Amino acid sequence: MERTLTRILCVDDEPHVLDGLTRNLRRHFTVVTAPSGAAGIEVLERDEPFAVVVSDMRMPGMDGAAFLARAKEVSPDSVRVLLTGQADLQAAIAAVNEGNIFRFLSKPCPPEQLIPALEAAAEQHRLVTAERVLLQQTLHGSIKTLTDILALASPVAFGRATRVKQQVTKLAAHLGAPVWELEVAAMLSQVGCITLPPQTAEKIYHGRELTPAERQMVEQLPAIAGQLLTNIPRLEAVRDALVYQSKRFDGVGPPADRVRGAAIPLGARVLKLLLDFDALEAQGVAAEMAIDTLRGREGWYDATVLDAFAEILGRSRGTGEMREMRLRDVRPGMAFAEDVTTRTGVLLIARGQEVTVSLLERIRNFSEHIGVKEPVRMILAGGGAGEPGRAALPVATVA
Repeated sequence: MERTLTRILCVDDEPHVLDGLTRNLRRHFTVVTAPSGAAGIEVLERDEPFAVVVSDMRMPGMDGAAFLARAKEVSPDSVRVLLTGQADLQAAIAAVNEGNIFRFLSKPCPPEQLIPALEAAAEQHRLVTAERVLLQQTLHGSIKTLTDILALASPVAFGRATRVKQQVTKLAAHLGAPVWELEVAAMLSQVGCITLPPQTAEKIYHGRELTPAERQMVEQLPAIAGQLLTNIPRLEAVRDALVYQSKRFDGVGPPADRVRGAAIPLGARVLKLLLDFDALEAQGVAAEMAIDTLRGREGWYDATVLDAFAEILGRSRGTGEMREMRLRDVRPGMAFAEDVTTRTGVLLIARGQEVTVSLLERIRNFSEHIGVKEPVRMILAGGGAGEPGRAALPVATVA
């Protein structure tokens, strides 16, 4: 099998230098050249990723240090190498110390020194990208495992998390907030519910009054969710959002500390609003009335978040096509506009959940062997179900 050569970008304003680099390196690397810093940035922006970027120090318009600093922004994974003459030594040292350069080499640099240096840079690129991929796979796998457990242990809690996630996607984009972090926080916001008795989870889902003992259990849920995420890397912001998701904007509520107002993580402020909105809708309160109710709770919510959510609801009202149908006609990409229950009233799928291929198989098994109330109301596109077919997070697949 033919070996794939590492891609390297060489930038220098002298054509003969670029020709020499190409001749010396082409047996070891796939070499692309650019005659200036500006041209190099254009290549980085439009071309496939480069493992290594090599630049001369002295170039008109944009010197090598400035070019590589800009290259770091455009292609952060590329490892940067600076070629410099003796007169530019101090500038090269400064560039390395500022963290922009992996290594600098003195000109002229013979092939027996240049090639091993670039191979080391390529290995550095491989190690960095491999570590990130491993972390991402670990992170995605951990999130999927938790959501799968939630879907199995508490369909009502999973349904609520799914509905909140759909609203979070639109609200985060409107606020200019990190969409991915808020979506993860929404999907994991109910993970603590796996510790609740089923009847208590049902009460929360339907907005029924809780006993004092049940309220005490519910107050512990954010802390439990935070504890479950403690050992998962790169989820610090998500964990903070979950811990503070029940805290009011004026500082009232768990956890018992002095954090209040804008000091509360944005993710927690968003979750507090959307979870309370979902609870009102579960009680049969219309969307407009629910917003009015939230506005009447002085000091509970971040006014900016509340106003943005009200605006989104106003724009999305009536944009989804809804239709009643038999379960055999349901297709992936649709979303449930109402709960799916057995004929004896047992909840199988909570409203708001998007239909996936695996869920579709589960639905048909229910319909054939258990008996499900039909027809069901489905949202075909847009509206309250967010964007059917779009799943930024791993969707729990329940066998």
